[in-house]
Amino acid sequence: MFDEIRFNTIERLPNYVFTEINEIKLNARRAGEDIIDFSMGNPDGRTSQHVVDKLIESVNKDKTHGYSASKGIYKLRLSISKWYSKKYKIDIDPNYEAVVTLGSKEGYLHLVQAITNPGDVAIVPDPAYPIHSHAFIIAGGNVHKIGLEWNEKYELDTKVFFKNLKKAFAESVPKPKFVVVNFPHNPTTVTVEKSFYQDLVNYAKKERFYIISDIAYADLTFDGYKTPSILEIEGAKDVAVESYTLSKSYNMAGWRVGFIVGNKKLINALQKIKSWFDYGIFTPIQVASIAALDGPQECVDEIRDTYKKRRDTLLECFENAGWKIDKPNASMFIWAKIPDVAIHLGSINFAKELLIKAKIAISPGMGFGEAGEGYVRIALIENENRIRQAAKNLKKYLKSLKK
Repeated sequence: MFDEIRFNTIERLPNYVFTEINEIKLNARRAGEDIIDFSMGNPDGRTSQHVVDKLIESVNKDKTHGYSASKGIYKLRLSISKWYSKKYKIDIDPNYEAVVTLGSKEGYLHLVQAITNPGDVAIVPDPAYPIHSHAFIIAGGNVHKIGLEWNEKYELDTKVFFKNLKKAFAESVPKPKFVVVNFPHNPTTVTVEKSFYQDLVNYAKKERFYIISDIAYADLTFDGYKTPSILEIEGAKDVAVESYTLSKSYNMAGWRVGFIVGNKKLINALQKIKSWFDYGIFTPIQVASIAALDGPQECVDEIRDTYKKRRDTLLECFENAGWKIDKPNASMFIWAKIPDVAIHLGSINFAKELLIKAKIAISPGMGFGEAGEGYVRIALIENENRIRQAAKNLKKYLKSLKK
C-alpha cells in the first residue's frame, strides 16, 4: 500500500558503482583470500604520536566531554588561520572566514545544502569525486559536467578547461551559480598552477558565480610541484571558498577533521546550517588537531615521502609487468589507462577481473563519471612489498589475456 510513496532525492542518486566490487572483495576476504587493496583512498599509516598524546591529554580533562561548538572551537579556527598564513601568506579571519568540519566531505555537503536553491546549476568536472556532483543532487540542484584534459605529466589543459567552461555557461539554463574545482584532482591527480586560479576568479567576477575549491591533497606533491591556493589570488574571497582535510596530510582519516575557509557569505551559511545539524567535533579531537596544525610538520614530510616511494615502486613494477602508466606529480592516487590488452573489458569488468583473477582491488573509472571510462584509480595505500606482489599477480593476469 506504500508503493506509491516516492523518495525523490534518493531516486535521483545513481547506484553506487563501487558496491558490486566491494562485495566481491569482502566475499574473497571472508573465504580467506589475500586481496591487495588499492581501491579506497584510506591512509594505512598511524597518526603522529604528538597528536595522539595531545588527544589523550585532553580526553583526561573533565571539562572536555560536553557539547562542543558546531563551527569549531576558537583555538582551532585560530590555528587554521595561522596555517594559511604560514603556508600561503593568506589572512583568514577565524571568526567569519573559517569553519571546522567533520572532514572535508561533510563540510562540502552541508555547504552545498546551505547555499543551493531548487534548480540551481553547478558546473563540476568529469570525472569527479562522486560527492562533488551528487551533493547538488541531494540539495535539489542540477549538475552540468565539463570534461578535463591533461598532458603526460597530469597537468591541466587550461585552454580546454575554459573553453568547456564557457560553453557550459552558454548552454545552461538557468545560468550556473557554482563551479567546483579540485586540484590536485581526485581521481585523475591533475594539477594546476596559480595562474589558473587567477583566470577562474576573473571569470567568476565577470559571470557572477561562486567557486568551491577542494585542496584535500594539497600536501601530497612530488618532484618540486607545490599546490597553490585559490585564496592567494587578490579578491578571491569575493567569490570563493576552499576546503581542506587533515585526513591525508596527517594520517587522520578516521578522526574526521577538516575545514572550509573564504567568502564570508558562504562561510556564514555553513556556520548557520551546521548549528542546526550538529554540536561540533569532540573537543579533544579538535585540541589534538591544533597540535597537528601548529606542531612539527616533519610528519607531513614523511607521509609525502612514503607516497612518493610507493608511486615510484608501483610505476616501475607495473611497467615491468606489462602495464606502463604515466607519472603523476601529486595526490595519493595513480590514474591509469587500462592496458591495451584489457581495454575491451571496460573499467568495471577490468576491475572485477583483476580482483577475481589477480587478487588486486582497484576502483573503476566509471565510478567517477562517464569520462572516467577507460581508466582506473589506484590508491597508494599498500606498502612497497605488497606493491611488488601485486605486480607479480598482474603479470600473470596480463599474460593470460594474450593467449
